[in-house]
Amino acid sequence: MGNMAYPPTWLLLISLACALFISCSGAADKDRKDYIVYMGDLPKGQVSASSLHTNLLQQVTGSRASEHLLHSYKRSFNGFVARLTEQESKKLSGMKGVVSVFPNGKKKLLTTRSWDFIGFPQNVNRTTVESDIIVGMLDTGIWPESDSFNDEGFGPPPSKWSGTCQTSSNFTCNNKIIGARYYRSDGQVPPDDFSSPRDSEGHGTHTSSTAAGNSVVGASLLGIGEGTARGGVPSARLAVYKICWSDGCYDADILAAFDDAIADGVDIISLSVGGFIPLDYFEDSIAIGAFHSMKNGILTSNSAGNSGPDPYSVANFSPWSLSVAASIIDRKFVTGVQLGNNERYEGTLALNTFEMDGMLPLIWGGDAPNTSAGYDGSDSRYCDEGTLDKSKVSGKIVLCDGLSEGLGAIAAGAAGTVMPNDEYPDMSFVFPLPTACLDSGNSSYVHEYINSTSTPTANIQKTSESKNELAPYVIWFSSRGPNPISPDILSPDIAAPGVDILAAWTGSGSLTGVPGDDRVVSYNIISGTSMACPHASGAAAYVKSFNPTWSPAAIKSALMTTATPMSPQTNTDQEFAYGAGQLNPLQAINPGMVYDAGEGDYIYYLCAQGYNSTKLFLLSGENVVCPVGANGTFTWDLNYPSIAVPTQPGAGVNRTFTRTVTNVGSPTSTYKASVASQQGLTITVVPDVLSFESLGETQTFTVTVTAAALSNAMSGSLVWDDGVYTVRSPIIAYVNDDSEA
Repeated sequence: MGNMAYPPTWLLLISLACALFISCSGAADKDRKDYIVYMGDLPKGQVSASSLHTNLLQQVTGSRASEHLLHSYKRSFNGFVARLTEQESKKLSGMKGVVSVFPNGKKKLLTTRSWDFIGFPQNVNRTTVESDIIVGMLDTGIWPESDSFNDEGFGPPPSKWSGTCQTSSNFTCNNKIIGARYYRSDGQVPPDDFSSPRDSEGHGTHTSSTAAGNSVVGASLLGIGEGTARGGVPSARLAVYKICWSDGCYDADILAAFDDAIADGVDIISLSVGGFIPLDYFEDSIAIGAFHSMKNGILTSNSAGNSGPDPYSVANFSPWSLSVAASIIDRKFVTGVQLGNNERYEGTLALNTFEMDGMLPLIWGGDAPNTSAGYDGSDSRYCDEGTLDKSKVSGKIVLCDGLSEGLGAIAAGAAGTVMPNDEYPDMSFVFPLPTACLDSGNSSYVHEYINSTSTPTANIQKTSESKNELAPYVIWFSSRGPNPISPDILSPDIAAPGVDILAAWTGSGSLTGVPGDDRVVSYNIISGTSMACPHASGAAAYVKSFNPTWSPAAIKSALMTTATPMSPQTNTDQEFAYGAGQLNPLQAINPGMVYDAGEGDYIYYLCAQGYNSTKLFLLSGENVVCPVGANGTFTWDLNYPSIAVPTQPGAGVNRTFTRTVTNVGSPTSTYKASVASQQGLTITVVPDVLSFESLGETQTFTVTVTAAALSNAMSGSLVWDDGVYTVRSPIIAYVNDDSEA
């Protein structure tokens, strides 16, 4: 046996040390997660925020701090994103100068006729300064080639604009889209997305055109919903901040976009994104960003969420932002099925863009099981993927007993499908093949027809429009109040059209993304509070164009107090569904009076919420002395345009609220109060007459709400009227069942 060369002992020791180091550091890195360290207002003086963040991080991570620092927020507020262990995050949260530390969680994305329905026609009066209004859209990006964003007739960006355009080989800005950025703190862009502000999802393009898109005549979804697509402020500019990707919207990126948008000079921020569970205000990236927007004179418009109709499901509810519910307009889409016996049935949900030639064979899914794969009729009746026999279904219309996305039918080669729909009567959805959805009664008639003949045939007709006489009302999926964190604040604030909205779309893929669907469209019809939010954002921008010096609270007040009241008969959740009512932009530019509030008012409110002076100093950058006994006692006296009165089960209500209004209507005016309420709820206003002698003058009054023991919510309203302007505030008293929050 030959001689063996053994390594020296020192080399073995070094190798062992290296192995241990790699193992330990690898284990530490594996245990690390991305955390957001929020530090409030920007530091005063010539302090470098980045150096401050690195030094702070070194105290918990040591010399490798710079490796763990992912991003610094330093343009509009103070904070950073770092890769930390749980122990390091807890240590940081207790350090001086830190407001909160929370994981970089993920949030989710929450659409011609809609503006006309809310009384905002194309020919409304507009100001010449509308083109100086910049709407910041935090979403999935934008498809810049859309006609909705053509910059013909636009001059250069407003001089106040300080933003930039992250151009790339596939993206450029123009004088309509004056800025665009994209954010991905971990650098891991999904393979099916663009590493640019370009939109691959469609959502951001849709919301941007709803808020501020150009007027585009003849827009439609392949002939459905044809009309003039337009945004609330067609002459306004767009600044796009891509924060959402195919795998969601991360808190670190949301905050980075807020940090830039505020410093860039936007006037309104629109954010159709929400979380999964309610969070403390300063552990919620959206509430944090909206707070600093408010500090800088920018109103943030948020979607309320799509988790309705459960109570306490509202996703965005901070009092310094606008929370928008989704309502239905008076147009609905129906799709008909013509049977071979000359009977015709129609239903909602399916948006069928296809035109079927003649009558085609019709088969029930239960009669076409894929037996070779081990399925029988009890499986194939629901038409799940793989359960249908292609040889029996191909080229035919298949009747299914279950509602699905149609993937099973298209995979089996079906020419179309008819499915039951009793669950979703008020909205529409695009399927990858010709589809009609019927209620269970009409579906049973189709079953009977199939069993009555040996050669059943049918034709699925292209979707048409009909009138919804009950509109407006809030759709079932729109998230409901009460406010899960601040029960004295009514949430949502307002309702806006959010169902079956036609707006611009991405050109990056097919309409459904399903193999075999080759439809690429310029405009699409979708639903969600995501679609309601940009309606409110556009309306806020419209109000801002007439009243450029108004605070975010004043604009919010104008939108709420001029909203069209909605019916509790068609909205049984009352104000917890629609807030102040249906958005009415035309009235909002001249509200008569506003309930104004500024940073100091919100700071005092946070005192009452239990925040201490140390943290409030970090938020505001100013010394804050919370009044003795403020904790939890005077939250209801925030100068809010609505009134919510929570109480405990079996307890009554007797509470007095103080409110202050600012005259923005006629210089000399006298307003008289009138109240309305459900039986058993008493509302008293003192004084009940307010007289003004100048614009900008303020008057203060009290509202006392009284009721015996409550079992159900009871609502009412206060209206101030001077013969020219009516200023309405909703009032609701309710049992606050914290167990449901």
